[in-house]
Amino acid sequence: MAREKVGVLTALDDAKTQLYHFTAIVVAGMGFFTDAYDIFCISLVTKLLGRIYYTDTTKSSPGTLPPNVADAVNGVAFVGTLTGQLFFGWLGDKLGRKKVYGLTLLLMVACAIGSGLSFGHTPASVISTLCFFRFWLGFGIGGDYPLSATIMSEYANKKTRGAFIAAVFAMQGFGNLSGGIVALIVSAAFRNKYHSPPYYVNPQESLPRQADYIWRIIVMVGAFPAALTYYWRMKMPETARYTALVAKNTKQAAQDMAKVLHVDLAEEENKPYDSPTRDTANSFGLFSKEFAKRHGLHLVGTCVCWFLLDIAFYSQNLFQKDIFTAVGWLPPANQMSAIEEVFTVARAQTIIVICGLIPGYWFTVAFIDYLGRFTIQLMGFFFMTVFMLALAIPYHHWTQNHIGFVVMYSLTFFFANFGPNSTTFIVPAEIFPARLRSTCHGISAASGKAGAIVGAFGFLYAAQSKTNPDAGYRPGIGVRNTLFVLACINFLGILFTLLVPESKEDRSRN
Repeated sequence: MAREKVGVLTALDDAKTQLYHFTAIVVAGMGFFTDAYDIFCISLVTKLLGRIYYTDTTKSSPGTLPPNVADAVNGVAFVGTLTGQLFFGWLGDKLGRKKVYGLTLLLMVACAIGSGLSFGHTPASVISTLCFFRFWLGFGIGGDYPLSATIMSEYANKKTRGAFIAAVFAMQGFGNLSGGIVALIVSAAFRNKYHSPPYYVNPQESLPRQADYIWRIIVMVGAFPAALTYYWRMKMPETARYTALVAKNTKQAAQDMAKVLHVDLAEEENKPYDSPTRDTANSFGLFSKEFAKRHGLHLVGTCVCWFLLDIAFYSQNLFQKDIFTAVGWLPPANQMSAIEEVFTVARAQTIIVICGLIPGYWFTVAFIDYLGRFTIQLMGFFFMTVFMLALAIPYHHWTQNHIGFVVMYSLTFFFANFGPNSTTFIVPAEIFPARLRSTCHGISAASGKAGAIVGAFGFLYAAQSKTNPDAGYRPGIGVRNTLFVLACINFLGILFTLLVPESKEDRSRN
């Protein structure tokens, strides 16, 4: 088999960790910071949207979003994300990573601002405009998944590649945290300025007119970190692996990397690199029999694992405020004002992020290049199953033991992030050939977002009480039975992880 000498890639694999590696982590990671903020901040304000636009003050409880509206507000960004992952993943392999990298950020900035400026004088017009902008916001977010993962994978050296990609993904945790902090600050400021009684005391005064600004400010803040990152993304050169292996320009690859890494890459060009780029038998396409033979099961594994993971992960995030209410951690809605409810929901979700999400991300960064991707993913799905069952089986006990519930619930998030939520992002960026890497990562990520849609839509209904569902909803199976279903989904994740190879020691560079 013919072998091409691509010394620049050998130099990249063996390069010492340098300042530019950390710069790349921050630049790529800020996209994920913004992604997480934009996706999850909506769960902080959905109850407020229900109060503002659907409250009937003659009733004993404040308004909530009707089921179809809640579906649209919670799920439309996921539909956009799924579409963006497929489109930009494909485009990244066709045009190069850099050429489309800035476009995703511009789209995210414009649509985050547009979401906050949603116009209209009726609930239908405001919600329709919000959903329009959140779809295109999701479309931009979708492009960030395959491009950020692939770029970081192709910049990284071999020794710490997993930790670098995990660090990019870990910025999601800070995006989640920032969403909660921004909501706390904004709601606290409005609460101090506009004192309002609980709904049961005075339904009209419990919702001050200025509360409409709260959700708009919260969703618009997501535009700022993306805007600040745009300049640095445009300064990043195309990755050497794409330039050398796909564009077939090794000289340009060496020149690009020499600008940012302290290695004389020009001298490395004649050193051998084990990459069968000239072998015509190795130039198979995505829909070829050869791809199916070599990577078919791998793609099935990455897609199904991400699909199952996101059903559990996103359904937990989106209906956790309902779980908090069910176990008594949040007061009934009619005992709070609209602004107080935003503050209380944000405080609860921020505690969960600090206790569970963020530590799990950084445990993955610390241990992934030692334990390996396969071990961490298998362990994560296993403990998610265990803790879901531990919440579901003695569920009525947790309604009286709120602190214990929060600890157990945080542990499910910890092992999601020190587990499949991180590894499903990392592995597709490592195991597929360079010319198909962004596309395959996009397909895998889109499968995950299909799972998120199932979680956002399906479990919004499933978690409803059997005897006392929210207004407009049919009786569901209840939170306890929903947790049993999620435990079964996590167990399936254990089984499908067996299809995913370990990529710690080796990966397809061609």
